[in-house]
Amino acid sequence: MRRKDREVQDLKEIFDILDRCDTVRIAVRGTTHPYIVPVSFGAEMTEGVVTVWFHCARQGLKTDLLQADPRVCVEADRFIRTDMTDHGITTRYESVIGRGTFTIAEDRAEILHGLRLLCEHYGYPDYDLADCRALQYIHVGKIILDEITGKRNLPPD
Repeated sequence: MRRKDREVQDLKEIFDILDRCDTVRIAVRGTTHPYIVPVSFGAEMTEGVVTVWFHCARQGLKTDLLQADPRVCVEADRFIRTDMTDHGITTRYESVIGRGTFTIAEDRAEILHGLRLLCEHYGYPDYDLADCRALQYIHVGKIILDEITGKRNLPPD
């Protein structure tokens, strides 16, 4: 990272940035070009390992590409505002980039766990997943991140 003054090194702080983000973008190897797609997500950190959970259709380009090559890069960011500084205009932001491996959750407990994290992330911790008619049509994916970095340029206090 060129701008070491903007690097976030503490894993808990990086996870906190991720938790404040609304969307994760997943980049995968496409057939002719890279492919990137925004997804709703939930995340957890267990014993220093960050896992990103999301849902997707059982068929389609995203699913096909993820199954063909499960190595992915994820990106999430928070735009705060732009400011005028002595050096010009700067954007105030926080961002996270991670690399990891995609798998499909297989057993019901794992599927419900991933969906529960999504519901909690978007403010519906008490949503009864038994009411979710879409369960029969979706995959729940998880990405275990092997690498994760954070960066920020916050407004002065």
